[in-house]
Amino acid sequence: MGVSPAPPVRAFAPGRVNVIGDHTDYTGGLALPMAIAEGTTVAVEPGGDVVRLVSDCETEPAIVALDVSEPAAVTPPWARYVAGVVAALRPAQGATGTVTTTLPVGAGLSSSAALEVAVALALGFDGDALELAQLCQRAEHAASGVPCGIMDQLTSAAGVDGALLLLDCRSLAVTPVPMPPDLAVVAVHSGQRRALAATAYAERRAQCEAAEGEIGPLRDATLADASALADPVLRRRARHVVTENARVLAFVDALESREYNEAGHVLVESHASLRDDFEVSTPEVDDLVARLNQADGVLGARMTGGGFGGVVLSVCHAEAAAQVATAYEGGVVVPSRGASCRNAS
Repeated sequence: MGVSPAPPVRAFAPGRVNVIGDHTDYTGGLALPMAIAEGTTVAVEPGGDVVRLVSDCETEPAIVALDVSEPAAVTPPWARYVAGVVAALRPAQGATGTVTTTLPVGAGLSSSAALEVAVALALGFDGDALELAQLCQRAEHAASGVPCGIMDQLTSAAGVDGALLLLDCRSLAVTPVPMPPDLAVVAVHSGQRRALAATAYAERRAQCEAAEGEIGPLRDATLADASALADPVLRRRARHVVTENARVLAFVDALESREYNEAGHVLVESHASLRDDFEVSTPEVDDLVARLNQADGVLGARMTGGGFGGVVLSVCHAEAAAQVATAYEGGVVVPSRGASCRNAS
């Protein structure tokens, strides 16, 4: 009697928008992202000795051997993320299937993390959200060489419907923060596609590590500690991380106390810090932030993600969100959604 083939698997993983707390996760800091409705779906038929996926937004397929040893050397480039997951997960069998996504690639909405999480689920990952995020973070490191923190993968794996996620990237605690129904997030693409591997992301992380080598963990540092750094570049980088951690908590407090104007002010300060102290913004992004900050109903706007292009977000009064979104090409009101799913079909 023959062995029945494994049933097909369909897995979805959401992207994310980070409301506040950028370039803090890899120093054990705080961030406040949320999973979004847009995401990536991987549908496969398990079996065979390779993982073969075709994507609706790529011309070449990803064909990855189960014993892949160098994910960063795999071609085409998008297949490296699949290879990173295969190398980290080591599934017992391969699979053949498709990848579809509603996420714009290179927009700062964590399309790579969503791909990693969906692939891992489709290939049989069995564990909790943190374990899934940690596996996919290792996959990203192997695939891209970018030493990213865990925020993107953890948000995709642990999203909660209708809530932001307060992430403590040292303890890895995840605390849902309900999104007030009278507020909305609007995301607008700057028109600059970004790829972190081609930016100074790794350099910024190395600068933070150099600062920590002098004053200790930035999560525990004070402004006085940052100011004591002799190197002006390291001083600016450390100042951003210290003040951004404080801004995350201030934003949560402002939401919970319904002090919405203060919440908007905190967002504006965050962008200024990313622009001036961390130097990861661009003139195009700065211009879009400035225009959004002048729009009726907008409380505050900032760049989001690793920087160097991609999406700008604004937090608005809910009744103004649709008007703000339609005033900008590519503008969209961002609905939150639940955690990534693993539906067999």
